[in-house]
Amino acid sequence: MIGGELRAQGFDVTLGGGVNLTREPRNGRTFEYAGEDPLLAGTLVGNMMKCEQGQHVIGDIKHYAVNDQETGRFVVNSVISKRAMQESDLLAFHIAISIANPGAVMCSYNRINGDFGCENSYTLQDVLKKDWGFKGFVISDWGGTHSTEKASSAGLDQEQPMADYFGLKLKEAVDAGSVPLSEIDDHARRVLYAEFLAGIVDDPPHKGVVNIEKGLEVAQRIEEKSIVLLKNNQAVLPIIPSKVHSIAIIGGHADVGMISGGGSAQVDPPGGNAIMPPGKGGTHWQDHIWFPTSPLQALRAKLPNTTIEFNPGTDLRSAASLAKTADVAIVFAYQWESEGMDLPNLSLPDNQDSLIEQVAAANPHTIVILETGTAATMPWLDKVAGIVEVWYAGSAGHKALANILLGDVNPSGKLAMTFPKTEADLPRPSIAPLPPNDEGQGHYAVNSETRVSSYAVHYDEGSEVGYKWYEAQHKQPLFPFGFGLSYTSYAYSGLSVDSSTKTVRFTVKNTGKRTGTEIAEVYATLPKEADESFKRLVGWKRVTLAPGESQDVTVAIDPQELQTFDESKDTWMLTNGEYGILVGPSSESTPLRASLRIH
Repeated sequence: MIGGELRAQGFDVTLGGGVNLTREPRNGRTFEYAGEDPLLAGTLVGNMMKCEQGQHVIGDIKHYAVNDQETGRFVVNSVISKRAMQESDLLAFHIAISIANPGAVMCSYNRINGDFGCENSYTLQDVLKKDWGFKGFVISDWGGTHSTEKASSAGLDQEQPMADYFGLKLKEAVDAGSVPLSEIDDHARRVLYAEFLAGIVDDPPHKGVVNIEKGLEVAQRIEEKSIVLLKNNQAVLPIIPSKVHSIAIIGGHADVGMISGGGSAQVDPPGGNAIMPPGKGGTHWQDHIWFPTSPLQALRAKLPNTTIEFNPGTDLRSAASLAKTADVAIVFAYQWESEGMDLPNLSLPDNQDSLIEQVAAANPHTIVILETGTAATMPWLDKVAGIVEVWYAGSAGHKALANILLGDVNPSGKLAMTFPKTEADLPRPSIAPLPPNDEGQGHYAVNSETRVSSYAVHYDEGSEVGYKWYEAQHKQPLFPFGFGLSYTSYAYSGLSVDSSTKTVRFTVKNTGKRTGTEIAEVYATLPKEADESFKRLVGWKRVTLAPGESQDVTVAIDPQELQTFDESKDTWMLTNGEYGILVGPSSESTPLRASLRIH
């Protein structure tokens, strides 16, 4: 859909494809990315870019690499070992690139072990172009170029958006002999390769009409598969019209819309911002923008015989009073985030925790709808009956949510990231602020002297990102990676493993009363010699089952997912020994266990 819309508007390259791991859940761009696991993120983004490039639009994967926070994003030095980088952030990119064969890779703003992402010879030349054989071109993030000779030599092929370093300065460097013509040839050849690869030379873009209705249908279908049911005590969901005669909708501007994420990934809503007066729609890239997607209206349309009243939630006593009179209370809570900033914490802003507490005290049948781009802490977890994570629900989010709440769609989404109980459980309990006088632009003045920023983040947790960190540190999360409930239930049985083909087989049965889709997850633990104290996601399969139906599932494990990176030999190694294979509905629930032997 995105590729088709870009082409219809005359564009020949996409600037999407964010594959950065959720190493720091407070990262303001978490909502743009695809989770904390390299196999998951790489597979999702790789296939997304493959499809966009299939629409004759050059694919682009970003932000390469270790660009995992927004604080000081133009200067921060990401300090990480080569093994850790290879087994986490770089692995996600490698998987995505191997699937998509994209024309372009966008290098990142941050420094990586001292060198900026767009002039880093290790990541650009040694890994991307030599080890992985990437044939496309490296494009800088906007304003992410810092040199001419160094960047050109390190593997940057194209500067954006201006020509500060790759314009006149590049010509002068060639004339002076400090940039050889062979580098210019290579830069040009790579750009041409990408243009031919995507088909834009043989079939140039020609503007057409964007199919808005189809786009809205796609957005709704994807959101229906992405909503995650986190809690459902005493089957408070789905709502059964014959049993629920009155509903209180509270908070979150749910009478008029649903929130979206800010920055360059912001999608402008039709008609402007839903919570601002007409003609005053937000246009700044960090405006808090609500789509005109009213959950209140969507539920009223599906429940014409049910009394549904709205309270803005700004007065806690008034909100609790309405909740007390209703059969079910639904609180809409949000956490806005954006490029260019990180969240101070994972708590809900604007006194929303207190609102939920008050409503839950007034009505035991309280359901919380979370509109967030990342994890949220939940001090009220044990006091509410239901929790539904809808993320940033998109252009038809109200319709998707209504279908989930009424059971017309059975939820099947699983968490692509761990929800911690508290920020104290994260590898870094807080994000360090920039040093005094450092405005995050690369250089800053102290007593008339110009100094390079000393701002750094040390990723001492290495490859222990997300669920791997919690398992290695023996920390219990609020909700584990891969978790998600359904309106039916599933049973796993019959695990067998073929060590010669590295193939896993098992059976999943729908033991409930509704048709549903389960995402069965396969994990592996490595032999003791590999020195790794956590499981890894190595595969998954979506299985749709009618009530009582069973299905045999086969998952082939790519040997890459079992390897470790040996820094001394600068290569990947497959350790001989016994691997544990674990299968189940989440990273924390793996009832099936077997062994795989590699000699």
